[in-house]
Amino acid sequence: MEGSIMDSLGVEIIGVMSPVSICMLLVVFIVSFLSPPPSASVPPPVTAATLVYLESPSDSPGQKLEGALLNAAVFVALVAAVTFLLVVLYYYNFTGFLKNYMRFSAFFVLASMGGPILLSLLRRFALPLDAPTCLLLLFNLAAVGVLSVFSPAVPILLRQAYTVSLGVIVAAWLTKLPEWTTWSLLIALALYDAVAVLSPRGPLRILVDLASSRDDDLPALVYEARPAVAPSSSSSSHPAAATAAAASFGSVELQPVDPPPADHRPVLSARESNSDHAVIEIENLDEERSPLVPSTGSSTGGDEPQQRPASAARTGRRTRSSSPSSPSSSSSGIEMFETTRGIRLGLGDFVFYSVLVGRAAMYDLMTVYACYLAIISGLGCTLILLSVCRHALPALPISIMLGVGFYFLTRLLMEPFVVGSSTSLVMF
Repeated sequence: MEGSIMDSLGVEIIGVMSPVSICMLLVVFIVSFLSPPPSASVPPPVTAATLVYLESPSDSPGQKLEGALLNAAVFVALVAAVTFLLVVLYYYNFTGFLKNYMRFSAFFVLASMGGPILLSLLRRFALPLDAPTCLLLLFNLAAVGVLSVFSPAVPILLRQAYTVSLGVIVAAWLTKLPEWTTWSLLIALALYDAVAVLSPRGPLRILVDLASSRDDDLPALVYEARPAVAPSSSSSSHPAAATAAAASFGSVELQPVDPPPADHRPVLSARESNSDHAVIEIENLDEERSPLVPSTGSSTGGDEPQQRPASAARTGRRTRSSSPSSPSSSSSGIEMFETTRGIRLGLGDFVFYSVLVGRAAMYDLMTVYACYLAIISGLGCTLILLSVCRHALPALPISIMLGVGFYFLTRLLMEPFVVGSSTSLVMF
């Protein structure tokens, strides 16, 4: 009996919601401990989101609304221009430049933006640490973070931890934006995300289609929710994930793969090859009846892998043939790697979810709970729609709209009712 795509959807949802929840929790922690008191007048930072209008407490609500809308429009225009430039570079195969740019961006975020947060935490909790040690520690954290995010040789848990850390740092800085600009920016980005992903000529849609046609990873910072599987010299079986998705700067995409027929043969595709090793990936794997033969002509030793379920959405088994000179090569010269492509969530989703919750934390914890539940509910709805619709869907619109709506409903309606009831001893 063929499995449904809904069978392991709960595991996939938990694998995405857990890091999102951790990211939001850390941002709330940073905002709660490092935000200045309300009486202190701290000027907002001048960023790309405040190029046109810098909010002032003395401005009227009309001026704040007009300036916030102008800031949001300019910021969305800048994001669209940068995304189109990214698409052009990726279309003309400037992948090396894009990867180096992303490495520099990750190092810049961890070092120059994470450094002030680290110093503020040390100062806030009165932790003794001298300047040379702090600089050395910060440089090591940034360097290891770049290697962890972009190197496939590191453990998946370390890569996930650093990806969440990048989202926490950027979100903590964006929470310093003025209030009116923050809400206008979140709504504008949610609308832009919907257009960029769902429109046939949207930049994110074009980028996802290009990556799918080339069978390549997206040139973006994404959180990978697939589990880490240790290599083994013998055959093994692993339950495949029921959904496969890719995300880029605020989008989640499901790449459906129909279950293969009974007589379908495995499709081999060479992903990379050089003088040292050859990599062979089997997609739409129904069952394996014979050992894989690498391009170097070495034998597998006669071990046959076990059958695997046909309900896998996307599963790859990689066979690496080590060179004879390699000290780790065995008599068969084969290492088996099983990889399961799980859901991938763009780093922009982590950032703007956390910005919304961080802004709510500046008011009170009741709004934080309401916004958190709204965001998680919207993300769950988006993932369920992905498994049903089986085509690219944006991850921001549903969660952001629910979060913004629940924030104002809680602040304007629920909190006055609860506080008034508690004060009058109607509810305690």
